[in-house]
Amino acid sequence: MSVEVVFETHATSEDNEAGIATGWLPGRLSAAGREQARALGERRRDDGLTVVFTSDLGRAVETAELAFAGSQLRVVADQRLRECDYGELNGTSEPLDDRAAHIDSPYPGGESWRQAVERVAAFLAELRRDRAGERVLVIGHGATWLALEVVAGGRRLDDLLDAPFVWQPGWEYVL
Repeated sequence: MSVEVVFETHATSEDNEAGIATGWLPGRLSAAGREQARALGERRRDDGLTVVFTSDLGRAVETAELAFAGSQLRVVADQRLRECDYGELNGTSEPLDDRAAHIDSPYPGGESWRQAVERVAAFLAELRRDRAGERVLVIGHGATWLALEVVAGGRRLDDLLDAPFVWQPGWEYVL
């Protein structure tokens, strides 16, 4: 039996608006991001979800809290859903310049994109094992989306890092 995964990125953060790669720093939602989070809740509140999983980083937690305030849905934070760890470059714009250079080569003091995808893939394997027959929401980051595209979509990480990321109001996958 499979599990349906609905993926949503965290809402727009102050760092997103400033062109900063927050990485493993908490980050905060911007005014526009807070509105986006509320819209996410309206879009997904009655979507047949059984649970919401979110990255434990501040901007993702804030997205989940705003989206599902007053809801009966349980929200569970999991550090495996974090963004790629840019190490010494967390909070700078540098990680945005050449992601492909760090497919297998970790950022100084951080991790590579492949390591980040493997971390999220371990979470996805647990979902497949423990949540069969359910429809769950995952709120995360670029690394979360990459892992879902690789694991559930059968895409190559190398191809994904070369292509521009285009936001949309959610993606759906079956594991």
